Amino acid sequence: MTVTGAGAPDTPRSALADTVIERLTVRYPGAADAGRAASMRAYMKDVAPFLGLASPVRRALSREVLAGLPAPTEADCAAIALRCWDLPEREYRYFATDYLRRYAGRCSAGFLPVARHLVVTVPWWDTVDALAAHVVGALVAAEPRLAADMDAWIADPDLWVARTALLHQLRYRERTDTARLFGYCLRQSGHPDFFVRKAIGWSLREYAKTDPEAVRTFLARERGRFAPLSVREALKNIGP
Repeated sequence: MTVTGAGAPDTPRSALADTVIERLTVRYPGAADAGRAASMRAYMKDVAPFLGLASPVRRALSREVLAGLPAPTEADCAAIALRCWDLPEREYRYFATDYLRRYAGRCSAGFLPVARHLVVTVPWWDTVDALAAHVVGALVAAEPRLAADMDAWIADPDLWVARTALLHQLRYRERTDTARLFGYCLRQSGHPDFFVRKAIGWSLREYAKTDPEAVRTFLARERGRFAPLSVREALKNIGP
């Protein structure tokens, strides 16, 4: 598999991806619901067209698509994700995100440029957040040297890349690098966008489940640097 840090990654050849995409593009459209598709598109602020698959229906269809297929290699994961991302309807990206979440452990540091491409291509919270917490986070946990990439991502001008850096430790609990978590929050504390401010609060709120006193102490010291939204989100479950 060939990936680079800039531009779109190459899509590897993959017989498994051929089978998955062939099955997927038959089963998903066969269950399309135009009325639901319109409401889903409106709810997601017209970010992309939808087929109109309710989550339980989509998951059942996904199980049919994957029935009898082997576990993927890293190249298979890249091929399936990139080919799903090339399809217009949003549900194909949900399939790919779920697939990567399931098989993130089969991917190495070399997959990070693919993940970044997925984050920045027609981005919205519905795909970015799952990629951040369950794919990018898993890659960094497995290969700690990728934390240096997160140090670059938090300063990226693309708000979705910065949001990914903020959220990548969301499931780390006691393994959280608190210096990075708090440092990233401070680095973006003045960001004007709602989605970054919300991510700051969310990342702190999640870590507060592990160490509430650390979050209280941090905010007591730095509260004036954060937007009220970030502070409210961070303290939602633990109080001031």
